[in-house]
Amino acid sequence: MSPVPVADPSPTVPADEVEEVRDLVVDWFAAHARDLPWRSVDRTPYGVLVSEVMLQQTPVVRVEPAWRAWMTRWPTPANLAAAAPADVLRAWDRLGYPRRALRLRECAQAVVERHGGELPTDEAELRALPGIGEYTAAAVRAFAYGLRSTVLDTNVRRVLARVAEGIALPAPSLTVAERRLAGEFVPEADGDAARWAAASMELGALVCTARSPRCDDCPVRGLCAWRAAGFPADAHAGRRRTQAWAGTDRQVRGRIMALLREALEPAPAEAVAAVWPDDEQRARCLTSLLADGLVEQVGQTYRLPD
Repeated sequence: MSPVPVADPSPTVPADEVEEVRDLVVDWFAAHARDLPWRSVDRTPYGVLVSEVMLQQTPVVRVEPAWRAWMTRWPTPANLAAAAPADVLRAWDRLGYPRRALRLRECAQAVVERHGGELPTDEAELRALPGIGEYTAAAVRAFAYGLRSTVLDTNVRRVLARVAEGIALPAPSLTVAERRLAGEFVPEADGDAARWAAASMELGALVCTARSPRCDDCPVRGLCAWRAAGFPADAHAGRRRTQAWAGTDRQVRGRIMALLREALEPAPAEAVAAVWPDDEQRARCLTSLLADGLVEQVGQTYRLPD
């Protein structure tokens, strides 16, 4: 007996409301979108990828000058693939999470080896590249190629949580229900879907922010379920991790990396020891940097990888 087909679940938001939200947000974006270099008409898919990797947990104001310098130095995947890891890490400078820089270089090498130096458009092929996950693959398809995809970053998740679900902030981890809800808002046509992706993300970044939302400036304030419910508090507040900095291993790793980026020669062990007073914590962080391939040891000295 043939299996009985299962009908698609009914939409969680009425189609007319979805369309109205989309139209209002896209119209707002047309008037308020930031002029960012990776959005320019002469952008390249590789340039979009570099921006997406740099923007992970790093604000635009810090990324834009770094992106411009990076693209001037390594304008194509082939250029980056041939770069020395130490040069890549120095160019990454203080963007944070320097492992991203090496993964981006590994990705460029894979693009050259597997795709002739051009980023693929297929989602599965994109996700097979080093360092590219679900979000980045969707973002490249939408922002580089103008193709339909469900781009779901923290900004879009927050917008949809408030407008459609009436909650202050989404759950700490992405859920199946969120993916389904986001899919309902993605238009069918490629160009329309790409514009919605950019517009909803921009709304979350500039207006529907996590801590101080500018609700009076929001184009969908009249349709927002969170506003209609009286702005209920974050139900997941107790589950969220706060990212401290002072005194953490991240700070220690950052100081070691800063020392090695600025050193003209391999840094002696005593110079590394001077960056942090806690011997045990410093040793732990140095060990992790060595394990991550971000630092190399040569005798009693340390340097960025060749």
